[in-house]
Amino acid sequence: MKQTVGFIGLGVMGQSMAKNILRAGYPLQVYTRTKKKAEQLIEQGAVWKNTVQELAGDCDVIITIIGYPQDVEEVYLGQDGIIQSARPGTYIIDMTTSKPALAKKIYQEAKGKKLFALDAPVSGGDIGAREARLAIMVGGDKDAYEYCLPIFETMGQNIVYQGESGSGQHTKMCNQIAIAAGMIGVCEAIAYAESSGLDPANVLKSISTGAAGSWSLSNLAPRMLADDFEPGFFVKHFIKDMGIALEESGNMDLQTPGLKLAHELYEKLAQSGEENSGTQALIKLWKS
Repeated sequence: MKQTVGFIGLGVMGQSMAKNILRAGYPLQVYTRTKKKAEQLIEQGAVWKNTVQELAGDCDVIITIIGYPQDVEEVYLGQDGIIQSARPGTYIIDMTTSKPALAKKIYQEAKGKKLFALDAPVSGGDIGAREARLAIMVGGDKDAYEYCLPIFETMGQNIVYQGESGSGQHTKMCNQIAIAAGMIGVCEAIAYAESSGLDPANVLKSISTGAAGSWSLSNLAPRMLADDFEPGFFVKHFIKDMGIALEESGNMDLQTPGLKLAHELYEKLAQSGEENSGTQALIKLWKS
């Protein structure tokens, strides 16, 4: 019989991730602050739990994908949080993009309670979550990773064990750093195409499959051209991720000027009222 999975956080990505776990035949229990977000999953067979504590005490594997590091800390380390409430032997997986140091703290606290903790942030946006094609970057004990691999495989295709606790979060920072400066390049390329009188959609046909090709160019540039700024990934969450990456880079005395510039531009975008838009809304800074 398959493990009972608890899922906390049913946002843009979590909703689809939980749905894919349920479709794979795992008994699923869910909790999120807004119950309405869980209604579709409940209709499909998921069981609603009223609190984190109630869910944590009744599952074999618990997955979280929530907003910010402070939310992660509260859900895991709070008085009625996962670590205090889960049964010994439970596997706990945080898929939020969060701080590496917090992942290590959760790992140590979990170990003291005979729980197995993994940090496993993801990349791939709303499309990757919906189509179970996420990249999943995993930190923690190797045997815990191997135990949870079949569950990861219901949500993603590129699943890589990166090393000890915190390694998944550090890998996600590498991912966000690469995206950050790349998004500036995508916007500048589109702005250049338009300014020179070219059809930017036609330009994309040439450059998206060559050396300039990237996920952002193929998936987000067409949304920019269609004025589709619905969030596959929120501007406010990307700012949070870049802030973590800048902090970690500073701790390592590593210079990241591209990341710094992207963070400044996205802060400017958020201040203009776009914090709940998708990250492709960055193009608006070139259209204002």
